[in-house]
Amino acid sequence: MALATKTASKERSPSTSRPRGFWSSTIGKKTVMAVSGLIMLGYLVAHVAGNLKVFFGPEEFNVYGHWLRTMGAPVLHYSWALWLVRIVLLAAVIGHAVSAYQLSRRDIKARPTGYVHRRKGSSYATRTMRWGGIILALFIVWHILDLTTGTVHSGGFQEGRPYENVVDTFSTWYGNVIYLVAMLAVGLHVRHGFWSAAQTLGVGNARRERLLKILANGLALVLTAGFVSVPVAVMTGVVS
Repeated sequence: MALATKTASKERSPSTSRPRGFWSSTIGKKTVMAVSGLIMLGYLVAHVAGNLKVFFGPEEFNVYGHWLRTMGAPVLHYSWALWLVRIVLLAAVIGHAVSAYQLSRRDIKARPTGYVHRRKGSSYATRTMRWGGIILALFIVWHILDLTTGTVHSGGFQEGRPYENVVDTFSTWYGNVIYLVAMLAVGLHVRHGFWSAAQTLGVGNARRERLLKILANGLALVLTAGFVSVPVAVMTGVVS
C-alpha cells in the first residue's frame, strides 16, 4: 500500500506532470525546422538571382558584390546589413541543424530496431535528407573559406573582385566537383524540405497536396539549374 501511494505521488509530482515547453516538444522542433528552412530557402532564391549576374560580365557582378556591403546606406554603416543577414542565416542554420539532430535521435530511440521494409511513400530525397544536410554543412564551410575569406581559394584571391574569384574557383576540377555535388544535395533538400515545412505549418491539405508537390519540385529544379549554370558556364568558356 505504501509503495502504491509513493508511486502515485511520483506520478502527480509537478516535475513529471508539467507540460513540456515548445522547444522540448516534437512539434516545436519541427516548427523550428520548418521556419528556419523557409528562411534559408528565401536566401537561396536571392542568392541564385545574384549569382546569375555573372552572365552580365565582371563589371556588373563586381558592382553587385560591392552593393551587398553598402546596402542600407547611409542609414547603416558599411557591411552592417550584410552582417545582419549573416547573423539571421547563422541562427537559422544552427536552429535547423540542432532540431534535425534531436528529432533524429528521438526517432531512433522510439524505433531502435528500424523497419524491415521501407515505408510506403519514402523517396530517395527523404532517405538522404540527413546525409544531404551533412554535405551542405561541409559545403557552407568550404564556400565561405573559398569565396568570402579566400583562405582556401585556388588562385590569387582578389578582395572586392568576386567575378574573378568565381572564375578562379570553377577553373579547377575539384572546385566544380564540390560545387556540383553540393547543389544536387540542395535540390534534394529543397524538394523534400519545402514539402515537409508546408505540412508542419499546416499549409498542406488533401486539395493542395498536388500543387505543393509541383511547387516543391519546381523550386528544387529552378534553384539547382540556376546554381549549376555558373560552374558550367565557366567550364564551357561562356564566362571567363
